[in-house]
Formats: sequence, C-alpha cells, structure tokens
Amino acid sequence: MHPFFLLCIAVTGSIAWAHPHLSPISSELVSLINKANTTWTAGHNFHKVDISYVRGLCGTILNGPKLPERVHNIKGINIPDSFDSRQQWPNCPTIQQIRDQGSCGSCWAFGAVEAISDRLCIQSGGHVSVEISAEDLLTCCDDCGMGCFGGYTSAAWEFWTKAGLVTGGLYNSNIGCRPYTIASCEHHVNGTRPPCQGETETPKCVQQCTDGYSLSYPKDKHFGRHSYSIPSQQEQIMTEMYKNGPVEAAFSVYEDFLQYKSGEAFTLPTVFKM
Repeated sequence: MHPFFLLCIAVTGSIAWAHPHLSPISSELVSLINKANTTWTAGHNFHKVDISYVRGLCGTILNGPKLPERVHNIKGINIPDSFDSRQQWPNCPTIQQIRDQGSCGSCWAFGAVEAISDRLCIQSGGHVSVEISAEDLLTCCDDCGMGCFGGYTSAAWEFWTKAGLVTGGLYNSNIGCRPYTIASCEHHVNGTRPPCQGETETPKCVQQCTDGYSLSYPKDKHFGRHSYSIPSQQEQIMTEMYKNGPVEAAFSVYEDFLQYKSGEAFTLPTVFKM
C-alpha cells in the first residue's frame, strides 16, 4: 500500500505524558524519545513555530456522521504482500499526484477528493480521468464542518453522492472548473516557496467555473453512486484497496510523533489517501 497524502488530525500523549512540561516540538522531547531507544528515531520537523500552528494542521474532526459499513468476504482472496495502486492502475495519473493544501486545515477534503478522483478513473477503466476540486468540497459543504478549521471525512463522501463535486486542479493550475485558490507554501522546511504561516480563512463557496472553462458549474458536476465505510480491520482495508482503489482514513496520533524522522512506528499521521 502506498500512502500519498499525510497530515495529522488529533494529537494525544505518549512518552510526553510522563513529562507534561515538555513541548511536543522541543529539543528536550527529541532527546527523551531517542534515549528511550524505541523502534523509531526522533528529530526536528518544526522550527520556530508555535504549537498552535501545528494544531491548526490537525484538520479532521472525529466522530462525524456514520456511513453504511461494507464488510468484505475475505475468504479465498489472495492479498499480495506488496501492492502499489500506481502500478495496478497506471492509466490513472491522479494516483501519483501529491496536492498541497497550503495554510489550511483541509486535509479532510484533500484526502476525499484525491481518493474520489482515483476511483472515478479506476471504475471507468481509465475513461474518466479528472481532478476533483478540493476547493468545491472545502467551501460548499456546509455539513462537513468548519472548512479550513477542520471537517468530517464521512460528510465529505456523503456530499459527493448527494450534491456532487466539480473538477479543479492545484493552486494556479487553471485546470478544471474550480482550481484551489490557497497558495502553496513550505511546510516547516526550507524551499523556494514562502513558509506556511497561520491558518487561512475558508474561501467562499462560488458555484460557478473560472472564466474560460468550457462547461458550466452544474454540467461539470461528478456524482458518486453511493458512499460507505470499511471496518477498522487491516484485512478489510487491504481488500477494499486491492479491489476498488485508494481509500481515505483518519485516526489519532501521539504528540511525540510530530518529531518522527526514521524507523518503524506504529501510528501514522493523517488524514491520508492510501
């Protein structure tokens, strides 16, 4: 399985619980983790930022509306030891794409539209290859939560089936009906773009396509036939991915994982498409 889109959601304690005075992004915590000699190594990922900035990236709200659960019959299914969606469906370019959400806690929307884009291509046998708009979902789904300040993953998939979503590419791409309007930025690393700072206000829901786009907003809508959830069991998730394509997942991570650098860890930051 190949994870593509990674951002943390809820943060809880771990090693840091025994030392509540330590900041989750402090040098002291890095030293404490590495002295514990666990299965992974810590290092600095966030430099000169306030912990409120990190919390602002935690864009998924748990315990949202429940989707109908689909349980796979895994008897007789031979799941391979290694599986890469990019190789399984090479004619679907969105599977290889990594989007940048900028300074906005929109991971709940990005994980959804990336997986939706992939599945539209997979289920159509490669005939429908589009980038579903994160902007459209982020700004127009009133039941999804608080936009750039967090949302429900399950509500995002419901919105796709009930209201539909238009197309839209990356920031400044001019691709699709509603491309992303929040600028890309450097997420706690040095680079050619400006650093991410603060949390951007959620853009307005504009139900029309950009000037020059060939279709109207209503005619550019793509709808899901139905949305569902998968049991939180490894074999069930693997089977779903193997049969139908990338999924969106969300779960809590320990606060010391903000310092993860290398090694084997038993939690992952999220939300993510995989």
